[in-house]
Amino acid sequence: MSLTIDRRDLLRIGVLGVSALAVPGLNSVALALASATGFTHSVASGEPASDSLLLWTRYVPREPGPVELRVELSDDPSFARTTAGGAVITGPWRDYTAKIVVSNLKPNHSHFYRFVAPDGSRSPVGRAKTLPDGVVQKFTAAVFSCSNLGFGWFNAYAHAARRNDLDLAIHLGDYMYEYAPGTYPSLAETVAGRIPEPHSEAVSLADYRLRYACYRADADLRALHERLAVIAQWDDHDAANDAWEGGAQNHDPSTEGSWDTRRAAAIQAWHEWMPVSEQPWKSYDIAGLATIFRTDTRLLARSQRPSLAAALQAENPTAALRDFRDRIWLDPARTMMGSDQENWLAHALKSSVRSGRRWQIVCSGSVAGRTVTPPEADGWSTRKQADADYLRRSWLAGRQGLPFLLDQWDGYPAARSRLLRSAQEADANLIVVSGDSHNAWSFNLAERGEAAGVEFAGQSVTSSGYEALVATDPARVSAAMVRANPELVWCDTSRRGYMALTLTPTRAYNEWLFLNSVQKRDLSIGNSHRAQVAPGRRRIA
Repeated sequence: MSLTIDRRDLLRIGVLGVSALAVPGLNSVALALASATGFTHSVASGEPASDSLLLWTRYVPREPGPVELRVELSDDPSFARTTAGGAVITGPWRDYTAKIVVSNLKPNHSHFYRFVAPDGSRSPVGRAKTLPDGVVQKFTAAVFSCSNLGFGWFNAYAHAARRNDLDLAIHLGDYMYEYAPGTYPSLAETVAGRIPEPHSEAVSLADYRLRYACYRADADLRALHERLAVIAQWDDHDAANDAWEGGAQNHDPSTEGSWDTRRAAAIQAWHEWMPVSEQPWKSYDIAGLATIFRTDTRLLARSQRPSLAAALQAENPTAALRDFRDRIWLDPARTMMGSDQENWLAHALKSSVRSGRRWQIVCSGSVAGRTVTPPEADGWSTRKQADADYLRRSWLAGRQGLPFLLDQWDGYPAARSRLLRSAQEADANLIVVSGDSHNAWSFNLAERGEAAGVEFAGQSVTSSGYEALVATDPARVSAAMVRANPELVWCDTSRRGYMALTLTPTRAYNEWLFLNSVQKRDLSIGNSHRAQVAPGRRRIA
């Protein structure tokens, strides 16, 4: 069955479940969906190991209360023979979502799985691959970030779901967006039929549950989850824009209550609706080839980013920006990860290298490469006066060596240095894969004048990028960016899609795949770009 986020389709599948009843002011369609029962959102998998998988589903019984589900695994989709299984209890306390880890599985093997309800009804069949053990010559992961439903179709998910050469999917955050419809994107920019529920900003637990239910109704996202195990981590919009441990840009305590309460609600809904463990950060060993590190650079320990507003409004902005750069920007106390996670990652990098694994892949919600706005930006055309004002502020900051996005690692230079030094001290073949910026970038990362690793930063699935701000030829923008930033090797500031990262013992390849459109259902690839790095080089070839 084909499913879109049109209200008629939502009504047809009945995706919202009983949690919708807790959301005030819902329209009649959403309230009607609250009576949905059965397996409402197909299946998903995550947290892969060589011998285990975490499996997910959602099942709403006809009568409210606890329900026990069985899970079955098989080597074939017909389930002629069951190879493993288990049981799990769910209920309204977790929005009827269910997760179970199944162990003692064969490594590097595609396992088919399904859930069975007490009445004998079965979920759709999913497929997930365990991680390899021993020697492996090739491993490929699709990498996604920033999938705002209102901006268009999740063609990137659909394209990846149809491939037969992927071992895994990685989602770097902004899996969904918290905004009220019409905020970002505006109603004029919103693609027809792609308005999410609820029709308000997600603030409460019921709001976040309903927003996930709406996103997870998308046919292309369901297909991705049915086809591939996903390593997922959150970023700011999974809670609120520009979130940090003590608040967020898009959170007003005077009208939206305590940030701690809202953050807890966002995290609870994330753990309910996503195929993830309760561990805030974790490593995944790809046989003797690599270690993938899932991190939190957003909700648990990130310091509030500094603001340039006061410096830009000063009587002498140049002097004020220099003072900001030398005193505030360089403050070593500000952190992205917190000391606990920093310490864990430093030791885990060393452990991975000592074990002989060739590559160390750090998944980051934010871009690590250094980027300043180039001097040519003062002449770029923009779409709105607010964009022109932002671009000029960014250009003024760039003249003093300050980054144009203080919300990225470059806005936390001491923390960035600690991360890169830990990779150098471990003698790691570091590859940072990152999202959040909505654009595509490749960097040679350096610390203390020495190569520290490379970064492959991915474009968004749908969210608008630099092209929404700058109405100048994207090729001209990219060329100026590369000239102005020594670490930057290449960038694309205008197209949507996903990355495919392929690891081998002798090379790591990354391919940026750009879809022709997100405004309509179209899985055609318009263009691509490829970069590679060899072990020991720590520079893009």
